[in-house]
Amino acid sequence: MKKVLIISPYFPPSNAADMQRVRMSLPYFKEYGWEPELVVAEEIYSDMIKDSLLLDSIPKDIQVHQVKAFSKKWTSKFGLGSIALRSLFFYRKKVNELLRDKHFDLIYFSTTQFPVCILGPFWKKKFGIPYVIDIQDQWHSEYYQDKPKSERPKKYWFSYRLNKYLEPIAMRNVDGLISVSEAYINTLKTRYPKLVNKPCSTITFGAHQLDFNIAKQNSSLSESVYNRDNGKINLVYIGRGGFDMQQSVSLLLKVFKKGIDQNADGFKNIHFHFIGTSYAPKGSGIPTLMPIAKNLGLTDYVTEYTDRIGYYQSIDHLLHADGLIVLGSNDPDYTASKLYPYILAKKNLLAILHLKSSAAQILEECNAGLLIPLDSDADRAFDALKSYLNKVKLKVTPSTKWQEFEKYRSDYLTKKQVNLFNSIISTN
Repeated sequence: MKKVLIISPYFPPSNAADMQRVRMSLPYFKEYGWEPELVVAEEIYSDMIKDSLLLDSIPKDIQVHQVKAFSKKWTSKFGLGSIALRSLFFYRKKVNELLRDKHFDLIYFSTTQFPVCILGPFWKKKFGIPYVIDIQDQWHSEYYQDKPKSERPKKYWFSYRLNKYLEPIAMRNVDGLISVSEAYINTLKTRYPKLVNKPCSTITFGAHQLDFNIAKQNSSLSESVYNRDNGKINLVYIGRGGFDMQQSVSLLLKVFKKGIDQNADGFKNIHFHFIGTSYAPKGSGIPTLMPIAKNLGLTDYVTEYTDRIGYYQSIDHLLHADGLIVLGSNDPDYTASKLYPYILAKKNLLAILHLKSSAAQILEECNAGLLIPLDSDADRAFDALKSYLNKVKLKVTPSTKWQEFEKYRSDYLTKKQVNLFNSIISTN
């Protein structure tokens, strides 16, 4: 059996989006001929919300090594809050020890904490081990360059320059890429022509049925962020907000306002809940979606909860909602990995997405919900919303094509990762 060493600074119980691919793949790697070991940062160095139930989804026989990190209390004084930068020295030391003592066929970086990836070429040169990088998001991106400063992420000036410097170091000798978006891979191939001849595979995050089993078994532990007995039809969106989401929420709420103004049937008793919209520490998040509702006079129909909630608490909210909303970015390369839990919840689903996004293609392919394209005119969007609200009110069962959905499940997508691993090993 071949061995892969997985680098993922965030790991359960930290509820970080970028460790979900690894977590969902761990039960299946051995089935496809690969034994995984992980190197993760100790949870005390993670400021992500913790969900201890995530540990229930990890196979007990998986070996997990932990590394320390410099305290954020001190490094943040110099603008270095990233767990990747804080743990880089400790990763180098620990993995050096592992590679001296054990045999591994491949190193797999699966994280959006990209600075750790610069260790890939170092280990490849020192130990002769090929490495793969999982591009779950754009590392160096020009997306915000033409945006006003008010819409740029915190510390953008520093991160933009750091990413522009570090990305070439990691990409120069990488042996293969996995990405949630084909567009991300194409961008990197344009920047680094050598990648054209490297194995690359577009693999979305997987749909993990085990998570729903865990959530249902522990439903009594999940506290709702809103009163479920409020006499309203509760429509739920769980995920980040941000300026790139404002176009989709504006379209949604403007056509909803039209229904309210026209006293259209099925509109009055609706309440939208936008949950976990900020990555900021608890209680300090700044609403980015609620201002739109205020401007439209819809504060009685909309609530934004900026605080992140636990992973299984999120699933519990999906299962208890009357209907679900998926908001998409105005960036066509954005991939809404959260789409799969929404589909598995088997609720009526309305998505507002860029038509070029992979999420829009998956939704339509599986007939899993009603899609409003981001560039829809008001009349088309209004008709779609009215149809959706009618389905929610009547509790119509979604007509999802589950056979089409099979190829998005975590076991199938783990096999796709392994196929890329095997192609790299066969050429090294």
